[in-house]
Amino acid sequence: MTLTEQVAKNIIKRLINGQDYRIEIIALINAEFLQFAIDFFKQVVDAKLKNQSVSIDWYKKEFLNPELASEEIAINSGLNKKTIMNMYNTATKKVVINASNEHYEILYQSITGLIESQNEIDLTLTIKFRGVSVELNINESLIVINTLAVKRAALRGGLWSTAGKRVEKPLMLTLCKLYSVPEQNYATKLKGKKTKGKKAKNSFEREIDFYLIESKNLYKCEVKLMGKGNPESADAVIARGSKVFIADKLSDTNKSQLNSLKVEWVELRNEIGYKRFKDILENLKIPHKEFTGNPDNEIDKILAEILK
Repeated sequence: MTLTEQVAKNIIKRLINGQDYRIEIIALINAEFLQFAIDFFKQVVDAKLKNQSVSIDWYKKEFLNPELASEEIAINSGLNKKTIMNMYNTATKKVVINASNEHYEILYQSITGLIESQNEIDLTLTIKFRGVSVELNINESLIVINTLAVKRAALRGGLWSTAGKRVEKPLMLTLCKLYSVPEQNYATKLKGKKTKGKKAKNSFEREIDFYLIESKNLYKCEVKLMGKGNPESADAVIARGSKVFIADKLSDTNKSQLNSLKVEWVELRNEIGYKRFKDILENLKIPHKEFTGNPDNEIDKILAEILK
């Protein structure tokens, strides 16, 4: 699932203007989830009608069908592939199928036990589609509700992660273009070098968000769209040896940590906001031009160019 170009543009515009970008992600999560819910209910109606004369668990037969994609099977059982990967250190389809069936049985038993102990509660979920309706008993209804909850959680985690990764480089490019930084003074495709020799087997290649370049100096730039007080800032900078750190919010502790590490930083939700980037360019002796205009007049042009 990918973040749309329009949402990416909206996030960057909000960040540059010192506004909260999270509403864009929330709106996307809502749209994706509601569409999934509608499609899922349609599948439930079809499956229930198709298996009316079948005595076995119709939900398990249809929604944990090995012919389905492994991600669908996991979600339908009340898990997701990331959880299965963390549990078994692999997410092959065979493992997903086995884990999903095992979890579904446990879930079903838990629901049955809950209903028996709370027998004064009853629930019937009626789904009507194109004039045809089906009714789900309390067991079936709770399984469907649980599946929807798991799907929303999976969407939420995936889209928040995608949002950060999707806008990191365009955000840095936008800042550079606002201040007319020459193209030879920044790069987006360099990667961290692999360690050679005895330490090679314990090393890995880290992708760097962005580089500012001054002569032979390559300054690594880190972008984190994190909340205030998140301790991840200093950890990320230390891990990658970054010289520039761009964040949505920074706590006083974050700023003290970065200052002690001699790392240049920008807090976009600050009164100065993106304008602090000019000070960084000056401190690192990166060629640039003064920008005093309204960023809204330029951002659309810049984003149309870099997100085409």
